[in-house]
Amino acid sequence: MTGILLVQGDITRQRADAIVNAANSSLLGGGGVDGAIHRGGGPAILAECRALRASRYGRGLPTGQAVATTAGRLDARWVIHTVGPVFSAEEDRSPLLASCYRASLRVADALGARTVAFPAISTGVYRWPMADAARIALAAARSTDTAVEEVRFVLLDALAYEVFARQIG
Repeated sequence: MTGILLVQGDITRQRADAIVNAANSSLLGGGGVDGAIHRGGGPAILAECRALRASRYGRGLPTGQAVATTAGRLDARWVIHTVGPVFSAEEDRSPLLASCYRASLRVADALGARTVAFPAISTGVYRWPMADAARIALAAARSTDTAVEEVRFVLLDALAYEVFARQIG
């Protein structure tokens, strides 16, 4: 069983084999976690993302999938980029959100990563309600067959941390 840890803090300050980026499909940086990871990791991440766009992901990384790049200046070996879904009250997109976590763990396994730090994917500008996002994230982490030894959810503020803590039981 993979160990699950909750941490309140800045994901760009985490030491882990892999840090997961809640990316946009362009892979070219943006706001929130995505922008912070690109700024913290420096130009090496953007250069690899541009190469991915020029080769495998000309139309961008599809929602629910994941791909890895260097971590640049971050205290990690890799950044795993995944695109979360935008929340919709009319359409159940929870399988796509769960897929972000499962796909990221599969990429981590392929890389040989043992520690992976995740943000709360889709809870920022994509407006996913925190309690539902926490439930989905924790269920996906628990149910994914992985060699990752530690899944760390890095939650920026006290409210997000408390919501995840209630969901973890």
